[in-house]
Amino acid sequence: MEYNRFDLSWRRGLKKMRCDAVHETQKLVCLAQGGDSSALDQLCQVYGERVLRIVRLRMGRELRGKLESMDLVQDTFIEAVKDLGKFEYQNEGDFLRWVSKIAENRIRDNLKRLHADKRDICREVPIDHHLSKTGDSPTRKPEPIRTTTPSVIMSISEELDRLENAMDLLKPEYREVIVLSQIEGLSFKEMGDRLGKSPDAVRMQIARAMASLASAFERV
Repeated sequence: MEYNRFDLSWRRGLKKMRCDAVHETQKLVCLAQGGDSSALDQLCQVYGERVLRIVRLRMGRELRGKLESMDLVQDTFIEAVKDLGKFEYQNEGDFLRWVSKIAENRIRDNLKRLHADKRDICREVPIDHHLSKTGDSPTRKPEPIRTTTPSVIMSISEELDRLENAMDLLKPEYREVIVLSQIEGLSFKEMGDRLGKSPDAVRMQIARAMASLASAFERV
């Protein structure tokens, strides 16, 4: 099946990104919380590509047509910078999950605004107008995230464009478990705690989601 070849390629890409992310995260977080701008920029570079992947897969076709994914990623990190003092590091996956949650909230907020604008045909407010509103006080912006590494090049390749199109065909709950398990790297237990399901139920839902993705990938 064509999906098997793609699945192996995708998993290799994910493994590469996870290895790259093991980059003294705890030390970088501590330095960034202490005001070290270079550590902050390094965190953004290390995790930016994975957050971009998460954002692209979660946005859906509707929002991707109205908003640049890199703008949303950059906005996510600006908000993360503002709230970095609230973050508590416990293990390697915590920082990615924390930033991913910020991105998820930004996506949800922008979808609400998009739907509100559609209901109000008397006004036309560019959606990116809202993206700069991350707080009332000025916040230092991290360095722009570089997009020249092999994994980012892969993220804009034809196969990953097809992945995004295939993901658009899935039920929202299937998209969510694929992102949580395959990109964020959560365990069955962690996913169960987050979704209010047992680990066995999560395992079964992932199996159904991946089977549905395989079928959708063949149709796009």
